[in-house]
Amino acid sequence: MRKITYVTGNWSKILSAKQILEPLGIEVSNVKMETTEIQADTVEEVAMHSAKEASDKLKCSVLKNDTGLYVEALRGFPGPYTHYVDEKLGEDGILKLLENVENRNACFIEAFAYCEYGKDPIVFKSITKGTIAKEKSGKYGWSWDFIFIPDGYDKTMGNYPDEERCMVWNTDAYYEIAKYFSDKDK
Repeated sequence: MRKITYVTGNWSKILSAKQILEPLGIEVSNVKMETTEIQADTVEEVAMHSAKEASDKLKCSVLKNDTGLYVEALRGFPGPYTHYVDEKLGEDGILKLLENVENRNACFIEAFAYCEYGKDPIVFKSITKGTIAKEKSGKYGWSWDFIFIPDGYDKTMGNYPDEERCMVWNTDAYYEIAKYFSDKDK
């Protein structure tokens, strides 16, 4: 079984990775460590930089991710600055920016960077499409969960318990990672 170290302390991310990758023959362990979050134009660049840094420090192959909320009417803002905007403006700030705006299309882009020790990272992406609600709702989750309505649903993510909410996110990247390993092992 191939092994991968997921650099995160987020239990939800670890659970998702284990649920999807382990049945595909990839054992997932995790390490919680801080990495430099660079200022970049894409979440892919941020994830790649963090993965390379973590791989160099740990001297092993790692998986690191970065996620951004991209709001169409705001030309993709906050994008790679999602964490910073969450701290400074929060959901109320985004709702204020979208006041009287009809186009509420948005998506989360989750970039997973896999980096083998001594090599350059490669990136796999998942995109979860949806819309921004007109007001906050829900009691589960955190942050953007209270304003993001995924496609195919009629309520914000904050209205679904952890087990259900975890399954809403697009997981294409995990399957791409498994395929990458499978192809590499041939």
